[in-house]
Amino acid sequence: MTNHIYPWGHSRRFNAYSDYFKRTFGRRVQKISVDAGFTCPNRDGTLAKGGCTYCNNRAFNPSYCNPSKSIEQQVMEGIEFHKVRYRRAKDYLVYFQPYSNTYASIERLKELYEQALSVEGVVGLVIGTRPDCVDEEKLEYLAALSKKYYIMVEYGVESIYNETLKRINRWHSYEQSREAIEATAAYGLPVGAHFIFGLPGESRQMMIDSVKEVSSLPLTTIKFHQLQIVQGTAMAVDFGKHPDDYDLFSFEDYVDFIINYVEQLNPSFIVERFAGEVPPRFLAGPGWGKIRNDQINHAIEKTMEERNTWQGKRAGY
Repeated sequence: MTNHIYPWGHSRRFNAYSDYFKRTFGRRVQKISVDAGFTCPNRDGTLAKGGCTYCNNRAFNPSYCNPSKSIEQQVMEGIEFHKVRYRRAKDYLVYFQPYSNTYASIERLKELYEQALSVEGVVGLVIGTRPDCVDEEKLEYLAALSKKYYIMVEYGVESIYNETLKRINRWHSYEQSREAIEATAAYGLPVGAHFIFGLPGESRQMMIDSVKEVSSLPLTTIKFHQLQIVQGTAMAVDFGKHPDDYDLFSFEDYVDFIINYVEQLNPSFIVERFAGEVPPRFLAGPGWGKIRNDQINHAIEKTMEERNTWQGKRAGY
């Protein structure tokens, strides 16, 4: 079974993001994160204040990401930063990552996106945002850009359960997420989605039960993230008061859980990430020590091989 070729065209037991890039571009392409100084409607008072209860962008922003710098400067510094580790990468996608990166006028978005695309070596954009921060005008513009560049829209969905979304101060519904994803896909744009496992009030069975609904979405890529309690967040305060509401994963439990989930996941989805990394100094709750993403991936793939299972094995596709 080790050399079996799966529907996604290679022998890895899940539809891997790195292989998707090779199929799409024919070579390695590296993401460069930038901070364009956006905010969110649940942060600036439009819908609410405080933002998502788990959110502290300082925990994952690279050092060169600073909204006081121009987008062009951040991209160029990011390219130099990544050249040290990824010397084979010659082409880059600019990742508009922190907060909601479509939450501005179309004129402002054009200015920022086109500044990023003007840098030599940039072949496209990945735009992280909320489902309630897109509209037809923005999608039409992105679709026009996609005729020349690779343009992906990545939505923070986090959960399919509206009660959970309310508790973590998202201020949008799952129905809005589905609508935005479907609208974006209808424009022919690749669509990504992000989900968190371990949010307060959700049992592991609820999380597993969500896979059928998630698999029905017209997604290109998907990211998973085990919940981590980050310092300086409202969730850290809530966790201190109500720790029994949280079912946080140990590393071993998570490997078992995510394999069970992925066995039932739509095999056409490209899995960009199985888990998230937060530097231990930012954690206000239990963590996995210094385990890195490559170690997580290795443990998951090794266990999948031991169990002779793969993405979508139990999905019925």
